[in-house]
Parts: sequence; C-alpha cells; structure tokens
Amino acid sequence: MTTTAHLGANGPGPTTGDPGGAGEPGVPGRLGGLVWLVWRQHRLFFGVLLAAAAGGAVWCAVLRGRAAAFIDAHHIDGCSMISLVARCEGTQEAVSEFRNTYNLALQFAETGMLLLPTLIGLFLGAPLIARELEAGTHQLVLTQSVGPLRWLAAKTALPALVVVTAMTGLSAVFAWLWQVVGDEVSGSYWYSTLDFAALGPVPVAYSLLALAIGVLAGLLLRRTVLTMGVTLAAMVLVQVALKALRPYLMPIESTEFGPKESAQLPDNAWLVGQGYYTRSGAHVPDTVCESAGDHEACLRSHHVVGQYMDHHPASHHWPLAWIESGIVLALTAVLTVIAFRVMRRRHG
Repeated sequence: MTTTAHLGANGPGPTTGDPGGAGEPGVPGRLGGLVWLVWRQHRLFFGVLLAAAAGGAVWCAVLRGRAAAFIDAHHIDGCSMISLVARCEGTQEAVSEFRNTYNLALQFAETGMLLLPTLIGLFLGAPLIARELEAGTHQLVLTQSVGPLRWLAAKTALPALVVVTAMTGLSAVFAWLWQVVGDEVSGSYWYSTLDFAALGPVPVAYSLLALAIGVLAGLLLRRTVLTMGVTLAAMVLVQVALKALRPYLMPIESTEFGPKESAQLPDNAWLVGQGYYTRSGAHVPDTVCESAGDHEACLRSHHVVGQYMDHHPASHHWPLAWIESGIVLALTAVLTVIAFRVMRRRHG
C-alpha cells in the first residue's frame, strides 16, 4: 500500500511507492507526475497562449478571405501604387483603398507575431524556474525521489512543446494570409522587419530562444522580476544583432545598369547597397561625388560608366529565414545545455 506525498495547491506529486511519478492509479491516460505538475503550475499561461494562437489563426483566416475577395473583385493582384505592369493601369485608386482598409489589420498581425516570442520569454520562460527558486518550492519536489536534471527536463520540455505547437500553427496561418496580401498590393515586403520576423520558422525559433533565455537566467539569478528584465534585454539584443547580420547570411547579388538604363529593381527585391561601377569593373559608393560642385565631372574623373545595385531577390527569402532560424535554434541548444550544467553543478 502506498501513501501519496502531495505538493500543495500546485498539483499532485509522485507517490512514495512510485518513484517514477506515474500519477494516480486507476486514472487512464493521465500525465505522469512531473509532467502533470508542470501542466498544473502553468496551465493558465498554456491556455492563454493556445487560445491566443487559435484566435489569431481564425482572425488571420477571416482577414485573408476578405482581402482575397477585394483583390479579385478589383483585379489588383500583383499591382502597386506605381506599377509598370500593363494590366495594373488605372488600379491606383483601388490599391490605395485596399491599403486603407487592410494595412492596419495586417500591421497588427505582423506586430503580434514579432512580439509573441518576447512575451513568451517574459511570462513563461523567466518565471518558469526563477519563481520556484525564489520561493523555495523546488526543494519539496527534489525530495520526492526526483533528480534535479529530471525536474528541469520536465519543467522545460512541456512548455517547449506547447510553444512549438502554438507558434507553428499561428505562423503557418499567417504565411497563408501573407500569400494574398503581401508584397506589391499592400506595400509590405518580405524583407521588412515585421514581415521577416513573422513568416515561416523565424517566430517559432525565436520563441524557443526566449524560453531558453528565461530558464537559464532564472537558474542564475533566482529572482523573477530581475530574470524578466534580463530576458527582455537579451531578446532585444539578439534580434537587433541578427537583423544587422541578416543581409550577409547569403551571398548578395549585384545588378549593373548601363549609362542609358534605368536603375530599377523589382519591388520585391531587397536593396542592400548601391553605387557606381567604373570601366575596370570596380565599385565605388554612390556618395563618392556627393559634395562635388560638378557632379558629372566628378563621375568622369572616377571613370564611372554605370550604376550597380546589391540586393537579395525574393527567391532568397526562405533560405535566409531558415539560415537565421538555424542560428537561433543553435543558440537555443547551447543555452539549454548550459542550463542543465548549471543545474547539475548547483543541485547535484
């Protein structure tokens, strides 16, 4: 006969006769003791996150249907405010109306996708371990035949699974919306800060990174509010650093334009640099003659024969997204390994 060691209001713990923490007997399909405890402790945030993801997905799907109907009715697919496409002639007013109607909602969705990973780090990752260590409740769990590494694994694995599920679903639906409203018709392009951070694997990877930062900071600082501040600062720092690095994650393409050609790239190309090229093929910056009194004479003195533009075409979007996500996930893995090493060193 076994006796149950309760862990207070946060949920049932493993039984003294069941070191593995299999949960209460006779309850089919119930989660194991540790996992069940983690679920009970954080079920409010899990529920809010999953509900927000489901609500956001429904909202994006409705927005997509309405935007697609407007685009089809006004025949403005692929049209912009100033378009060289013949079929887009005379559609400027319709494009302007579309943007006035839908761009605010689109920017709201993009901003939400950008902020969600940081919010996950602040309100899930940061308190996940720090609150336990600050209150001392971890000591009760670790006396129930539960090793510290096993406890940390349970505390991080279930939240990570919930985060991946919520963010993957939401990101997929947002990408489905963006296929209709992105690029020319809305003037919102894949390389913008909001769109790049909201599309594909990027928000999922940053969400896991925010979780890992919060867990490690909580282990080291053991104070919830301080951990939240460090998590926020670290996420901002990483995002700013990778945004600066982003143009160089893949080789940049360069297009040269002759002296009589109009230097213009497709609207969906990401311009990252431009200037002039000389007879020898050398590139000089576009500011080389900025302060010259005679601009044309200055260009001739530098033997300039045309202009160049360095850019990423639209085909680079998904490779860049996966490369950046890979970097973020690698950083997440490193932080997770460090967290487990810190846990083993401090708690055996």
